[in-house]
Amino acid sequence: MRKLISLPRMASCAWLVAASCAGFSLMAHAVTPAEQLAGYTAQAGVPAQPQRGQQLFTTTHGKAWSCASCHTAQPTVAGKHASTGKSIGPLAPAFNAERFTDSAKTEKWFRRNCNDVMSRECTAAEKADVLAWLLTFKP
Repeated sequence: MRKLISLPRMASCAWLVAASCAGFSLMAHAVTPAEQLAGYTAQAGVPAQPQRGQQLFTTTHGKAWSCASCHTAQPTVAGKHASTGKSIGPLAPAFNAERFTDSAKTEKWFRRNCNDVMSRECTAAEKADVLAWLLTFKP
């Protein structure tokens, strides 16, 4: 005797099959900071330069804020949001094990923060430069 599957469950299964066939990952995009750096460097087509990353991070770009306005110029310590005062954990991966371990979150925050600081999205080269600089910090 066959067991019938309810219509809502069938729709749910159909969505999962469609997502899998389309190549969507149903899991988090867990990666290491080094893997993300390699990806941005490959997209940029040029080697990452930590010095450029530090300069981009600490400089204002025509607006009132720089990345350091919230994350501090020393990204090994906690910062706080410039307008809300909300605490922000250290940005350097060696001082915050959660940083740059989820590619979707990394992209979300780069998109949001680059827009806040530069009124545009960061390029792959800029992301690589900043991440390369952040990876120079060791405990």
